[in-house]
Amino acid sequence: MPFTISMTEAGLIDACIANDRLAQKKLYDRYKKAMYTLAYRITGDFELADEALQDAFLNVFRNISKFRRESTLGAWIKTIVVRTSIKTIKKKVSFESFEDYKSGGEFVDWGDHLAMDYLEKAIKSLPEGYRAVFVLIEVEGYAHKEVAKMLEISEGTSKSQLYHAKRKLRDLLKSFDLSY
Repeated sequence: MPFTISMTEAGLIDACIANDRLAQKKLYDRYKKAMYTLAYRITGDFELADEALQDAFLNVFRNISKFRRESTLGAWIKTIVVRTSIKTIKKKVSFESFEDYKSGGEFVDWGDHLAMDYLEKAIKSLPEGYRAVFVLIEVEGYAHKEVAKMLEISEGTSKSQLYHAKRKLRDLLKSFDLSY
């Protein structure tokens, strides 16, 4: 199937399954920015995000024939990027286990005038395990059960990582000068 500019998502998927390089480039170009942002938020490192993005898209193209079209293509790719990013940082970090911790669901007041730059900087400075759980739950909207499965940790560990991430973020944000 020759690639055309007006190709539908279904046509793009079919062309990628047929190893059409132009279609693969179109798919990559369509999703690379959002997926890189996600990989960077999880890894907190430009080089690791690049590595994760490259590996993720290799997996996308190797496995696109297995895409069941039960969700959007973007959601499917996002799942691959999340899992690949986590695998990338797992090479560097071992998750601390807080199995005995019972999360109290502590509310964190981030303030009314918190600049996004400060929050991004604070998130980036979190330890990898805390950052991964925080981004997946608070930014990407995954549930603890899903995060536990992706990270191969218990739900209790996911909850404790989030709890400690929020506490660390609160402490980090207090250290920034937020006066305007």
